[in-house]
Amino acid sequence: MNIVSPFASRVRIEQGMNMTARRLFVFLLLAMTVEFVVPRAQAQDAPVEERTIELHNTHTGANLRVVFKRGDQFEPAALAQLSKILVDQRSGETHAMDPNLFDQLFDLARAAGVEPSYEIISGYRSPESNSKMAAKPGSGVSKKSLHMQGRAMDVRLKGCTVERLRDLALAAKRGGVGYYQRSQFVHIDTGSFRTWIG
Repeated sequence: MNIVSPFASRVRIEQGMNMTARRLFVFLLLAMTVEFVVPRAQAQDAPVEERTIELHNTHTGANLRVVFKRGDQFEPAALAQLSKILVDQRSGETHAMDPNLFDQLFDLARAAGVEPSYEIISGYRSPESNSKMAAKPGSGVSKKSLHMQGRAMDVRLKGCTVERLRDLALAAKRGGVGYYQRSQFVHIDTGSFRTWIG
């Protein structure tokens, strides 16, 4: 008859418990690895959003369609092209435009359910040009216009009425919104939210 000592039984039990604990630890480690590594891989494979905008300068006749943003990064070369097409037609001067303007225009077109294709009535405006325009009686041009800082545009959105574009911009509250019924355009800027009728 084999007699098993209580000590030997205890050793076997402890060894069994240790093996179970090790297996549980390995299982949990693998589970954590899958949980954290797989989503990262999926995130890396996710397509990056490209934001495209099309502009037509009503004064110069120039047209431009360009991807201005990929993911959360603006494209410097595209911004340079956009600043060029938004030239002050009176003086021929250009100025770096606020990239957030293009984000606003893209989002407004998306809200309107149309392509982001805009007619530009006014982009950058040099201080000299702005001063001359503001001096005209009844022009409604501000002497401190954000056009001079490259932070404003007067636009029309193709496939969308001026009134609807105005309403969408007012609802967004991302900057100044000016409505010019007689000339049929909307002023959009990246300043504080305010509104007026020109």
